[in-house]
Amino acid sequence: MCSIIGYCGAVADSEMFRKGFDRTLSRGPDDTRILPVGKGLLGFHRLSIMGLHPEGMQPFTLHGNALVCNGEIYGFQRFRRELEGEYTFVSQSDCEVLLPLYEKYGVGMFAMLDAEFACILYDAGTDSFLAARDPIGIRPLYYGYDPRGTIVFASEPKNLVGVVEKILPFPPGHYYQDGKFIPYCDIAAVDEICRDDLETVCANIRTKLEAGVKKRLVADAKVGFLLSGGLDSSLVCAIAARESENPIRTFAIGMSEDAIDLKYARQAAEHIGSDHTEVIISREDVLAALEPVVELLATFDITTIRASIGMYLVCKYIHENTDIRVLLTGEISDELFGYKYTDFAPSAQAFQEEAQKRIRQLHMYDVLRADRCISVNSLEARVPFGDLDFVKYVMAVDPERKLNRYGKGKYLLRRAFEGDYLPHDILWREKAAFSDAVGHSMVDHLKAYAQTEYTDEEFAQKREQYRHARPFTKESLLYRELFEKYYPGQGQMIVDFWMPNKAWEGCDVDDPSARVLANYGDSGK
Repeated sequence: MCSIIGYCGAVADSEMFRKGFDRTLSRGPDDTRILPVGKGLLGFHRLSIMGLHPEGMQPFTLHGNALVCNGEIYGFQRFRRELEGEYTFVSQSDCEVLLPLYEKYGVGMFAMLDAEFACILYDAGTDSFLAARDPIGIRPLYYGYDPRGTIVFASEPKNLVGVVEKILPFPPGHYYQDGKFIPYCDIAAVDEICRDDLETVCANIRTKLEAGVKKRLVADAKVGFLLSGGLDSSLVCAIAARESENPIRTFAIGMSEDAIDLKYARQAAEHIGSDHTEVIISREDVLAALEPVVELLATFDITTIRASIGMYLVCKYIHENTDIRVLLTGEISDELFGYKYTDFAPSAQAFQEEAQKRIRQLHMYDVLRADRCISVNSLEARVPFGDLDFVKYVMAVDPERKLNRYGKGKYLLRRAFEGDYLPHDILWREKAAFSDAVGHSMVDHLKAYAQTEYTDEEFAQKREQYRHARPFTKESLLYRELFEKYYPGQGQMIVDFWMPNKAWEGCDVDDPSARVLANYGDSGK
């Protein structure tokens, strides 16, 4: 990961600006540069992944234009070949293609990119700033207006605390120009339902996910893999192992007493022949990590915080004990193929609408979790299930096929990889939520700790001060108060709590864990 910032006018408070930008030094510990452009500034903290030499340092400049980008541009070599007669490249950085592409295609270039990216661009010809974000929001970008009304963009909310009055997420699939946020790609929209037969659908799912993994293995820095033992991360690792000449390095984390997934992760690692590491954590580790995790996430969402503690701690281990710089993860599969609660979807249309909602809000939940837990440890996240071609195809598949009519969730994905990719017990095992899979006791410890923080009277009184996303349990109140400590008055950054669809029969629950659902069954075994 890297960290970017763009102050699109005269800086109101230089000291506060620099202090805010330096809060994300861990995203880019290799080098820092702040460049005056027009009346404003562009800043960049670098984590070297592609093009490790100094020439790959940003901001890039061209004919007075300037750009900073936190991203990976897949297939950038094709753009380089196209532009070679018009532009002389000075680095091996994938992001160097963006300025010459902008000069050639203008804002039309954003829709051309196969990328996970957030960028800020200064156009010298119009003396104006632009910004854009990838269609899923895998790379973070936030914005706000300083007391003078000048817009400021930055990678994380913590960059903007004290700099702007109200912090908001930059909408994915949009670009900003002349004061407006303009959509260029709604990744969740479906123009035409795909009516392929079952075998064709599964073959395409396999081919497209394999391509998504393969392109994300390209890096000048070392690559590792998070392996929970669940279906999604296991598939990513199995595909990568087939594509790699040497054994891949995999990492799993679990509580010392009741980790559900460690044994499955070990089984998957043995099957694919990976160099596997287990990280074991305790109650004390979990509680000690809680406040730092809320600060780095900038959220009060229960699911996100629970699931982030294990991810943060395993990434911390990787950062402190290895020379890996890039991690592949299994996020975004659930939103496409279904959660445990989507088994209760009353119709195919309802399933599709729920999937569209979740994809459009991913940048506030699972994608946010992966980005922050990994980047705060000076690592880069890559998300193969977020491959744009893969997402577009799966979203277009007839939702009647995605309903759980087979007695097994995510049937299409499982069937697509039948064979020797994974052991049968992993390919067809029931899903356990990541926070639960680290160990049921982890969530139990968090809930028990929250119970000791408030009496019933204190909880009833304190929750009333929040009108937006009002806390509904002592655990959610604890998280909200920790959030407000670091991001006072900024709760609007998160639209609401991630919860099952309460309007569906069987889903009106008071806890986001799938553990409380009637169909959880063997997921916890």
